[in-house]
Amino acid sequence: MAKIKHLAMITLDPEALAKFYCEVFDMEVVERGKGGEVYVTDGYLTVALLNNKAEGKPNGLNHFGFHIDNQEEIAKRLTDYGMASPAKRPADRPYAETRATDPDGNNFDLSVHGFQRAEYQADRDAKVKDRKTVDA
Repeated sequence: MAKIKHLAMITLDPEALAKFYCEVFDMEVVERGKGGEVYVTDGYLTVALLNNKAEGKPNGLNHFGFHIDNQEEIAKRLTDYGMASPAKRPADRPYAETRATDPDGNNFDLSVHGFQRAEYQADRDAKVKDRKTVDA
C-alpha cells in the first residue's frame, strides 16, 4: 500500500518558511541540507523546503512522495498504465530512490525506506552489504 509521506515546496527563504511551520504548527526540523534546503516534519509527513533557483518559477508545490513497499511492483503498475518506468534518483538525494510523473506531468518520488530520516544511496548500499555479510 502506498502512502503520501512527503511534500516538497520551493521557496525563496527555506529557513524563514521552516520557522513559520515550526512556530505555528509545532513541526520540527529533521535536517538541513547542504544546499540550504530545510526538512520539517509533523511526525507523519515530511515537508522539504527547497530553494527556488529557477528565475520566474513561482514558489509552491514542487513534488510529493509516496512511501511504498515495493519499487518493482509500482514500476510495473506505472508501465501497465502506459506511463514511463520510474527513474533512479541521484545518489546525493537522501530520501527517494526513484521519481516518476502522473499523466498531467506532476512529479512524485517513490521510497521504500521512507521520508522520516535522511538516507543516501551509500547508506542503502551499506545496509545491503551488511545483510549479505550476516547471511553468509
